[in-house]
Amino acid sequence: MEERDTVAILPTDNLTSSDDEITNSSPNEEVAIQRNSCRRPPFACPFGLSVEPVLFLAMFSIALQAPLSTQYLWERISEDLGYNGTKGGGCGNTSADPDPLQKEVETLTAHWNLYINLGGFAVGAVVTTLLGSWSDQAGRRPVLILPSVGLALQTVVYLVVMYQKLPVAYFLLGRLLSGLSGDFNSILAGCFSYVADTSDRRSRTFRVAVLEACLGLAGMFASIIGGQWRRAQGYINPFWLVLATNLAAGLYAYLFVPESVTLDPSAKLLTARHHRAIYRLYSGSGGGAEGGGGGGGAWAWRRRLWLYTLCFFLVVTVHFGSRELYVLYELSAPLCWGPALIGYGSAAQHLGYLSSLLGLRLLQLCVVDSWVAVAGLASNVVGLAVIAFADNTKLMFTGYGLCFLYMAATPVLRSKLSKLVSPSEQGALFASVACVEGLSSLVASGLFNSIYPATLHLLKGFPFLFGAILLLIPAGIIGSLECLDERRENRDARES
Repeated sequence: MEERDTVAILPTDNLTSSDDEITNSSPNEEVAIQRNSCRRPPFACPFGLSVEPVLFLAMFSIALQAPLSTQYLWERISEDLGYNGTKGGGCGNTSADPDPLQKEVETLTAHWNLYINLGGFAVGAVVTTLLGSWSDQAGRRPVLILPSVGLALQTVVYLVVMYQKLPVAYFLLGRLLSGLSGDFNSILAGCFSYVADTSDRRSRTFRVAVLEACLGLAGMFASIIGGQWRRAQGYINPFWLVLATNLAAGLYAYLFVPESVTLDPSAKLLTARHHRAIYRLYSGSGGGAEGGGGGGGAWAWRRRLWLYTLCFFLVVTVHFGSRELYVLYELSAPLCWGPALIGYGSAAQHLGYLSSLLGLRLLQLCVVDSWVAVAGLASNVVGLAVIAFADNTKLMFTGYGLCFLYMAATPVLRSKLSKLVSPSEQGALFASVACVEGLSSLVASGLFNSIYPATLHLLKGFPFLFGAILLLIPAGIIGSLECLDERRENRDARES
């Protein structure tokens, strides 16, 4: 199945044009080459890297900022309501009924997280779709630089709020500025599209997994640093580092990342052409990969595209939704974690990226990618179930440990989706995947941040249990499709 799904990726030779090509080209071609050469970076990528440092720096800033923002919201709302659970013994209340004031703080913090993320992701999902498809003509570099600047502007707004003690509602303004520039999802789309442009079919799955491992490595470092730093110096200094890393990501993309596509000077951003390309892809009028449907023609190809997209949507929704609630879950009773433990917990969570990369590489020696994804989903289900009932620190870290393969499913799904379309449709595909990722973030923010305060009186960890149940759906779909493929292959082998 893997070979039948695989399509050729643009060769790395497309990155530059040789002097011979310039000599033998027509005048119009020389103009085009000169325009492209103007988009070459001033310096070559160090150590053979390409977009990995951009993704690492951007993820480092996100992972450093996200838990600190939630903690800042908690403390500001607690201060406004007169609740001292984060500073005194309020969290040490061991009575059967939780403190009503603590419940109000939790509810308001969850709701403000919801409003901020709803605004940012709603705008970001639309802009990411445009930027992702536009990058097929305008190049990948602008899609790496522009969102980095937007994230830096968001951090500036957050710093002003903290310095001036402005209402936390201004966090929404910063989030909207980031969304208007494409947000972090556009950086993801640009990086994965770049890998599609510069890798071959044999190395692509592992290259995707390496990019996702960069996410985990950056998140782990940021989590360890953030908790200790916040406890020692407060919130402002860590946010200055967030600003610096966002600017560094954009600067690296400008200075070192070469362009991977041929530029079209007539490319326009604000046009319906980008949305039509995605519509053609999912309506079945796109080309599709040769043999990518696994039999059954265009309908089978389109069905697989939709099913794998649904699986990706559900998996990422659970990842985003549970991640948003971890800090809130750990801050309050019965865990009552401080900044240091929150940092270690987030680091343990991000360590799953690296363990998933190693597990994926080892499992690929034994089984096909589909079963690697199912194993990763099973690890995630078990870990979330344990976290849902965690009432002490040891059990919480046990849940994190059981999620050691939880990120193995997403690189497999990205790879399978890319292998279902032709090389000329890779940009439209990754634009749609970025849109789905933005939509999943939007849904996760609304769903999990609404479920959490509504189920506090039933089971505090119910959202994690709900996420574990949701993951059974993509596990069943991926396993069923693989079983059908194996059955068809066995039947074809007998007939031959």
